[in-house]
Amino acid sequence: MRKFYFLLLLLVPAISQAVGQPIVNLPNDTILTALMQKHKVPALGIGVIENNELKNAKVLGELKSGAPAPVNTIFQVASLTKPIVEMTTLRLVSKGLWSLDEPLSKYWIDPDVKNDPRNKRLTTRHVFSHQTGFVNWRWLHSTGKLAFDFEPGTKTQYSGEGLEYLKHALEVKFKMPLAVIADKYLFKPDGMKDTHFFWDGSVTEDRYAVPHNKANEPYEIRKNKETSAADLLMTTVSDYTTFGANVLKKKGLSDKVWQDMIHIQSKEPDAKFGLGWEVFNNLKGKEFALVHGGSDPGVRTIIILLPESKRGLVIFTNSDNGMSLIRDIIRESLDIGEELLERAK
Repeated sequence: MRKFYFLLLLLVPAISQAVGQPIVNLPNDTILTALMQKHKVPALGIGVIENNELKNAKVLGELKSGAPAPVNTIFQVASLTKPIVEMTTLRLVSKGLWSLDEPLSKYWIDPDVKNDPRNKRLTTRHVFSHQTGFVNWRWLHSTGKLAFDFEPGTKTQYSGEGLEYLKHALEVKFKMPLAVIADKYLFKPDGMKDTHFFWDGSVTEDRYAVPHNKANEPYEIRKNKETSAADLLMTTVSDYTTFGANVLKKKGLSDKVWQDMIHIQSKEPDAKFGLGWEVFNNLKGKEFALVHGGSDPGVRTIIILLPESKRGLVIFTNSDNGMSLIRDIIRESLDIGEELLERAK
């Protein structure tokens, strides 16, 4: 009887976690490698969060043909740049150093829209909920310039230009480059020592995941020398997953800002954006998800955060084929994976 009781005690923690705390059921490396080969993806980085902590960070595959990818591989993560800038800004808001609803015109007006009175109504809230009225990039607009397609706050239209606009306003207000602001309020406090906005002396090709096209051919490496608030961030899986864990911990965020962040901002029927994140409510098990993806030539990335169950999943790939691999991993790893993929279409 004593022996049985002792064994029961040993099993209790495992049983409790299985029943009360969902996990991220990541496929093993053999399966992941087979999936990479199936989808023709050279390098794969995965970070797992459980109980609001970084549980695992791994990298499989090659930087390019014949060059094994180390665990500290640097990936270009495309639009996963945006959550970095957004969470930095929300920490400033939580400290009372910035306002979500103050017109950005107080600090910056883009020359292209200086004669449009709508510039006086544009706010950080509009930027984070993608309700600026701007197209993604000004060169995509019929005029070739930055222009308002609608009144800020009335519709949703995904825009990297909004983040670039905010960058200028922040830099004027704080009298320092955006990279320095992020370093002060996010990178250093969170121990993100291997995250970079541009190619400086600390970024080298010997651990950079070279982007690849669908035929598995490498693209020319794009070595940007300026900070973008919307694109081209370079980071490791460990750094970015740590960042995700700290979002779940609400690090540096007031309760009010957190509630604002997870609340869908637009009243449009199909609106999904809170402040910076796509928000998927009413998932199985009373779960909700905060999601952001990234896509550039040869780059596909995603972060999924599940605040109710304190879980998260970060996936980086260096291939135009990456999204099909990402979908397979989400489907296999998360109990709400299939539902989330269906909702995200």
